[in-house]
Amino acid sequence: MSAILYYLTLPFIYLLSVLPFPLLYGLSNIVYYLLYYVLGYRKKVVLQNLRNSFPEKSEKEIQIISHRFYRYFCDLFLETFKTLSISRKTMLKHCRLEESAQQLFDQLAAEHQSIMVVMGHLGNWEWAGNTFSICCQHQLYVIYHPLSNKYFNELIIKMRTRFGTKLIPMKDTLREMLNNRKVLSATAFIADQSPQPDRAYWMNFLNQDTPVFLGIEKIALKIRYPVVYVSIKRVKRGYYQLRAERIELPSVEARPGEITELHTRKLEADIRNQPETWLWTHRRWKHTRKTH
Repeated sequence: MSAILYYLTLPFIYLLSVLPFPLLYGLSNIVYYLLYYVLGYRKKVVLQNLRNSFPEKSEKEIQIISHRFYRYFCDLFLETFKTLSISRKTMLKHCRLEESAQQLFDQLAAEHQSIMVVMGHLGNWEWAGNTFSICCQHQLYVIYHPLSNKYFNELIIKMRTRFGTKLIPMKDTLREMLNNRKVLSATAFIADQSPQPDRAYWMNFLNQDTPVFLGIEKIALKIRYPVVYVSIKRVKRGYYQLRAERIELPSVEARPGEITELHTRKLEADIRNQPETWLWTHRRWKHTRKTH
């Protein structure tokens, strides 16, 4: 059944990838109307997340952010398929590194220093990986969750690796990073997913008690790779800009959670600055802290 579904949708997916951007965004407008007004896809989750995250905002402001989010979300979904056919030149026109970010990555490469890249589900993270692989000397490895449908999983791998990015299943993260010690590498982590509560670091994030993955911090301290936080700003429809900032590792024993707090605070600031471009459909706060 999964194979039938894949081969039925594949021609449509490739058609989306070759659509000119004006037509793509015209289609996105239709998808937005269906998703928001007809299906109401996860609308309760989105609105609850927004209300809890921004208690200082009025209901009118929350509704405006919600509408803007769904428009961005539909654009993001269709933009992702462009990776199947988009040229390098067009990719860099629509998603570019700020000059300071390029200089930081070039400097780290000149020092032959491998790095860990931390980011969130903000802006277009798929395009960000493409742009990094095109512009930077580091071999980009992206940590990912394999899909259960092997056909769509292979398609996603094809999309994400088209410009030279390589993928690492999450369960193999540390082992593969150690195996790649001789490679000038940048290993990218999406750090805003919801971990198991008993293995997480708990902190206040967007006005809520939130579990955060500690794995990034533990690996960084173990192998002493610099951590670079990457921010993806949506400049206008279909155009994104990447900023990068190095997070200094403590020279002595770090306080548990110190690095985790640093990169999570940076993400929080970016979300507050452009709230409509974060993934509000995610049930980020489905876990609560256990009390003993």
